[in-house]
Amino acid sequence: MRIGVVSDTHMFSRARTLPEPLVQGLQGVDLILHAGDWVDEAVCDLFEALAPVDGIAGNNDGMDIVRRFGRRKLLELGGYRIGMVHGHGGRSTPDTAYESFRDAEGKGTADIVLFGHSHIPYKEERGGMLLFNPGSPTDKRRQPRYSFGILQLGNRVEADHYYFDKTN
Repeated sequence: MRIGVVSDTHMFSRARTLPEPLVQGLQGVDLILHAGDWVDEAVCDLFEALAPVDGIAGNNDGMDIVRRFGRRKLLELGGYRIGMVHGHGGRSTPDTAYESFRDAEGKGTADIVLFGHSHIPYKEERGGMLLFNPGSPTDKRRQPRYSFGILQLGNRVEADHYYFDKTN
């Protein structure tokens, strides 16, 4: 199973359309997961034109997106448990994501945790969980390049960042 991972699109204040490198990179994915800060529910339609979509709401999303997706979820996909949370809160973003899917005994309740919020591409194995932030394809902030991610679920998990310089 091949999954496109995006976060922090902040549309339509940062972009009016999906960046062409993102559209090309998501061709052929089975599913797109968005880790929050869509900002406008119409963004979902742009992604649904490429593949089925699921996600969670971020701290900049309105109640329409919260009602549609929720703020946290655990999915079973390709034999893996995938946790999703935006990552905002009192700790560092990776720590917040990690703590969101760690049980009382310190074990992970997810195999993979997808998060956003920081706009910083991130990948780390911690406590038996893969923590993965795709960065942002439309609002790179202080990052040198725009980014998104691809998860490949099979006998093992492959998680890769894809970078590009221009949004269109």
